[in-house]
Amino acid sequence: MRYWEDFEPGRVETFGAYTVTEDEIVAFGRAYDPLPFHVDPEAAADGPYGGLTAPGLLTCAIFMRILVDNVLSQSASMGSPGVDSVRWPRPVFAGDTLSVRQETMEARVLNSRPELGLVKNRFIVLNQDGEAVAELASNALFRRRTAPA
Repeated sequence: MRYWEDFEPGRVETFGAYTVTEDEIVAFGRAYDPLPFHVDPEAAADGPYGGLTAPGLLTCAIFMRILVDNVLSQSASMGSPGVDSVRWPRPVFAGDTLSVRQETMEARVLNSRPELGLVKNRFIVLNQDGEAVAELASNALFRRRTAPA
């Protein structure tokens, strides 16, 4: 179990491997972002990316799945007060295998709730070639291992 104390500023770790499928790109696109380059492989071939691409929010959802599977499910996570930024510097294509690099930027105890700590992280979602396909800066709350009485 990981607690707030285990997220040391400067710590960097890489984890996960998730292969994106054409079926999930099309299904997500049809449901939430039905642009041709997300839902129609033929139209996407002639589109701006030369092929079917995952919607950015699908990339974020996959990032979250990797994070939960590799970090949050084995931690004293108490949720998140929000994401500060998100960018998609490169498209995600069917067949790409994504992993996540996490760098802890800051960790501090909450004055209003000293049993909790806030952790600011920078995440980079990488494809199989080590190229960044998403960059996120976010905040997370964790229980402290040794909270004040």
